[in-house]
Amino acid sequence: MFAHTALRQRCAKWLIATGLFLLLGACVEKPSTLERVKEDGVLRVITRNSPATYFQDRNGETGFEYELVKHFADDLGVKLQIETADNLDELYGALGKPSGPVLAAAGLVSSERRQAQVKYSHPYLEVTPQVIYRNGRPRPTDAKGLVGKKIMVLKGSSHADQLAELKKQYPGLQYEESDAVEVVDLLRMVDEGQIDLTLVDSNELAMNQVYFPNVRVAFDLGDTRDQRWAVAAGEDNSLLNEINEYLDKAQKNGTLQRLKDRYYGHVDVLGYVGAYTFAQHLQQRLPKYEKHFKSYAKVEQVDWRLLAAIGYQESMWQPEVTSKTGVRGLMMLTQRTAQAMGVSNRLDPKQSIQGGAKYFMKIKEELDDSIKEPDRTWFALAAYNVGTGHLDDARTLAKREKLNPNKWLDVKKMLPRLSQKQWYRQTKYGYARGGEPVHFVANIRRYYDILTWVTQPQLEGQVAEGALHVPGVNKDKPADQSPPM
Repeated sequence: MFAHTALRQRCAKWLIATGLFLLLGACVEKPSTLERVKEDGVLRVITRNSPATYFQDRNGETGFEYELVKHFADDLGVKLQIETADNLDELYGALGKPSGPVLAAAGLVSSERRQAQVKYSHPYLEVTPQVIYRNGRPRPTDAKGLVGKKIMVLKGSSHADQLAELKKQYPGLQYEESDAVEVVDLLRMVDEGQIDLTLVDSNELAMNQVYFPNVRVAFDLGDTRDQRWAVAAGEDNSLLNEINEYLDKAQKNGTLQRLKDRYYGHVDVLGYVGAYTFAQHLQQRLPKYEKHFKSYAKVEQVDWRLLAAIGYQESMWQPEVTSKTGVRGLMMLTQRTAQAMGVSNRLDPKQSIQGGAKYFMKIKEELDDSIKEPDRTWFALAAYNVGTGHLDDARTLAKREKLNPNKWLDVKKMLPRLSQKQWYRQTKYGYARGGEPVHFVANIRRYYDILTWVTQPQLEGQVAEGALHVPGVNKDKPADQSPPM
């Protein structure tokens, strides 16, 4: 009997201990999403593969969304892990899955039908939905004009939601949603006449306009809307609160503005005619000089596409150009600069490219050490155009206005003042056509962006050695007959 009593006592103690253990376990709170991200040391993000969001070039990962979310990961002190979705339904569906992405950063616009799936962040970019048609075809001017047209949009997009609402008002409206295309594909299909119309946001058209010279904006469909990030729906707001705090901070400290300027601040500099002309020249002119750009870029340790962009801005890759002021050649060197760089014949494209590369890097190296990349490159381009003295004057004016003299975004605001007496009389070097270097840098940045995009690895396999594939240009058209260098 004593043995049975002892056994019952031990069992009772075991049950009590087990119960306490389970009770304590139940009291331990499950770690929040933010805590898990920090514990794992990785921020898992899902996005779309497009020029306006995320893509890879020879320098690695890039894109507006990528850079913005990379800054966020750095702020958290964790690594960034990117994955891409084939379509928007897949993107939204991936959020909240075990071991899956915790954040979607993909140029998303909040949608009522997605509210059960996700929560949206504070806005970070304002965009306008636009109806796109092909130049030369009838242009619709309002929603009624969409009836009877062949229309395609991204499946699950906010644009599909807009068309669904319009269909209630115009029952004859027909459209197709596709999960097998991206924005670039839709624009190409309009450009080539495969479909009549599509809907895209203004920022994505701006990024891609130059590749599809036949596309035009028919009209804006509705008011401007805000792009936002998204996290899985639920009671856990830890990551969302951190995201909102970061985006608010990025708005205040200039991070967002710098990214907007980097990707969208110079998208309109070419215009429709310029876009088509540049696309033709990529095919017909650049291949003759590409090897020289690459060769001297390697010597001077600069991206050859940046040198090519400078050359296009200066001469449109024409080696025998002479300006009214006497600058000559493909890189448009002055006589003094040419002599200083060892160029004996400015009309020899090889010598001109060599001299231009050497001169650009000389300017860049002589800039103040306080100017860091990428601003250092934009400052060097401005000085290439207007001279280092006038650039220093603009930096001085920026400092007086309590702006950052080491940031291109701030200094470019001051450069146009150098043509106004009330401002240039306060400077050391006096009057300058200060608006010119601003346009000079903007144009080169745009040409550089295009060259970066069309020479990324996934395109290189599609073209012959030394050639560049540019959508919208007739590849069968005979090239410029000038002799190759």
